[in-house]
Amino acid sequence: MTDPAGEFAGQRALVDAALGALAERETRALADPAGDAIRYSLAGGGKRLRGVLFLASYRAAGGRGDAAELAAAIEVVHAYSLVHDDLPCMDDDDMRRGRPTVHRAYGVAVATAAGVAMVPLAARAAARAGRAMGLSPAVCARIVEELMRASGAGGMVGGQLLDLEGEGRSHTLAELERIHRAKTGALIAAAVTLGGLAAGAGPERTAALERFGTCVGLAFQIADDVLDVTATTDQLGKTAGKDVAYGKTTYPALLGVDGAVAKADALVADACAALAGAGMLSPELERLARFIIARRS
Repeated sequence: MTDPAGEFAGQRALVDAALGALAERETRALADPAGDAIRYSLAGGGKRLRGVLFLASYRAAGGRGDAAELAAAIEVVHAYSLVHDDLPCMDDDDMRRGRPTVHRAYGVAVATAAGVAMVPLAARAAARAGRAMGLSPAVCARIVEELMRASGAGGMVGGQLLDLEGEGRSHTLAELERIHRAKTGALIAAAVTLGGLAAGAGPERTAALERFGTCVGLAFQIADDVLDVTATTDQLGKTAGKDVAYGKTTYPALLGVDGAVAKADALVADACAALAGAGMLSPELERLARFIIARRS
């Protein structure tokens, strides 16, 4: 499976360009160093997988407009989650994507404030992008609602809290899936679902996209857990072995590495079947789903 830097480079470049423009526009009024910290976090590279998944889903659902700005808004939410995940009170990481984390570069207080500011920034950007695409006020509102739901107590924030509370104790597979469907999977599922909403997909097609996103979101986390015990810090661009160090229950710990890989494979198969049943399984979405579990970082 090729890396997004190769096969998906064009789509990633679209998201990066939109993200750069968004960062400049939305942080002008912010006092330094908070604005600098936000721009630093948004310029940190990465696969832009959520934005690319959104664009692929948008096209699979029949969308034909320029949706890059909406993809960028989704990536802002992801970037905010990384800023806060890395804080000393959370995962306490010094490196992200091969460079110092935001709190190491700007201090804990600035990183915390920057992360908070990025949530309304993403909401504004999503609403603006929807209007620029000619979407109705009702659809724009639903897009912002879905994005905020995925990032809030029922999604990333709630999942992160469950993850922190679970450090040092054992989980069942069902409990682990509950944590990661929220912490990691919610935004990935939302990115895919938003592609359908922005393209005007009906309820059946939107539900199929949501099922696809839910399955690949969980598969992504399983792949992350496997990489944490099989890859090096240099390969990951962040500290390897953190899950074991923090006493977290992981998929390899419960299922073994081979079992975890098989679980991720089964989830991707389910994801693709959901879209195939709705006549929406594009080659691009299938390749992205396969990449999620074959990546090396």
